[in-house]
Amino acid sequence: MRSRQGHALINYGATVGHWNSRVKILDDVDVTHMLSLTKEDRARIFQDKGVYEEASTEQIAALLAMFKQGLAEGALGIGLGLDYTPGASHQEILSVFKLAAEQETIIFIHMRHSEGIFRALQEVFSNVVVTNAATHIVHLNSSSGDYASQALEMIRSAREQGLDITTEAYPYTAGASLIESAIFDHLESNEMSDEAFRFMEWPKTGERLTASTFRKYRDQGGLVIIHGRKESVSEWLVAQPDVLVASDGISFASGPAHPRGAGTFSRILGYYSRERGVITLMDALKKMTLLPAQRLESVAPQMKNKGRMQAGFDADITIFDPASIIDRATYRQGGLTSLGVIHVLVNGKFVIRNTALVEGVFPGQAVVGVTK
Repeated sequence: MRSRQGHALINYGATVGHWNSRVKILDDVDVTHMLSLTKEDRARIFQDKGVYEEASTEQIAALLAMFKQGLAEGALGIGLGLDYTPGASHQEILSVFKLAAEQETIIFIHMRHSEGIFRALQEVFSNVVVTNAATHIVHLNSSSGDYASQALEMIRSAREQGLDITTEAYPYTAGASLIESAIFDHLESNEMSDEAFRFMEWPKTGERLTASTFRKYRDQGGLVIIHGRKESVSEWLVAQPDVLVASDGISFASGPAHPRGAGTFSRILGYYSRERGVITLMDALKKMTLLPAQRLESVAPQMKNKGRMQAGFDADITIFDPASIIDRATYRQGGLTSLGVIHVLVNGKFVIRNTALVEGVFPGQAVVGVTK
C-alpha cells in the first residue's frame, strides 16, 4: 500500500494473501511484487513447499500471526486461492476462517472448483457455518461454469439461513491464469492428446496450445487465456441483481493481460445493458458501485462515503455516454481502452478529462481496513 501512495490514479486496497503468506513461511520468498522477483525465485514459488506441502501446527500458527499483522496494517480481509495451494489442509483453511471471524473481517475465496462446483461450495459453506465468517466468493462465472444457476441458488439459500456470503462475476467466456500455477498440474500427464490443450490460448501469439507448447510455455511462465464457457451463462449472470460486477483483472506491465482488466464495466454497460437489454442501466451501475461499497463497509468505514452520488460524499465519478460506451479490449490486445468514457474524477480530481488522460495527477487514496 505504501508503494502506491502518491502514485495511484484510482483508489486502492488489498487483502492479506494466503498463498503469498504460505510462500513466505514455507519457502522464505517475499512475493510483495511478483514482477520484481528473480526468475529462480518465481519458479520456486510455483513449485515448492508453499504450494504443495502441508503446513505444520507451528507453521499454521505463523501464518495466522502474519494474517493478524496484515489486518492490523489495514488489509481489507484475507484472500484465499485454494486451487493454487493444494498443500493447504482442511484444518489449515478452517483455522483461517476462524481467524477471519474473530477479527470480524471478510474472506475472499477462489474455491477448489477443480473438484467440482458442488463440493467446492460445500467446503465453503461448512467453514462459514462453524465460524460465522463473512465470505465473498470470487468470479462465480469461472468457478461454476454450466452450473451457475444451481450455484447461485445455493448461495442465496445460504444467505436466507443468515450466512454472510456474496459473490461476483465478470462478463467474459474465458478466464486467465498463470500457466505455471498448480491449477494446471492435471495437464502434466504425458498421455494427454493435443486436443486436451486446445482450450488454452497464448495471448502473445493467439495460438491454441498443444501438449508440446503447453510444456514449453509452462517452463517459460506467463498468463494464459482459458476458454470454454458459454455466452448464455455469462449473460444470465450479468442479469442477476445480487451478483456483483468485478473484473478479476490482472495487469502485467511486461506482457499481455485478459481484456476483463480494461473492458469489464464498459462491456456490461454497452453490450449487455444497451445492446442486449438483459439488465437496466441503473441496475448495472448499482452492481458496480453501491453494492461493492456496501460489501466493504463493515471492514472499511470510508466505503460508506463511496458508491453513491450525494452531497458531502467522495467525488469518485465516471461520466460516460450511455449511447456509445463499449469495450474494445480483446484476448490478443487486453489493454485497449473503452469508448464512451468522457470524464473520470477520483476524490474530486480529474484523471480523465474530455476522454484524455490527465498527466501528472495521482489522487488515488488507500482504502484501509479496520480490525475490531
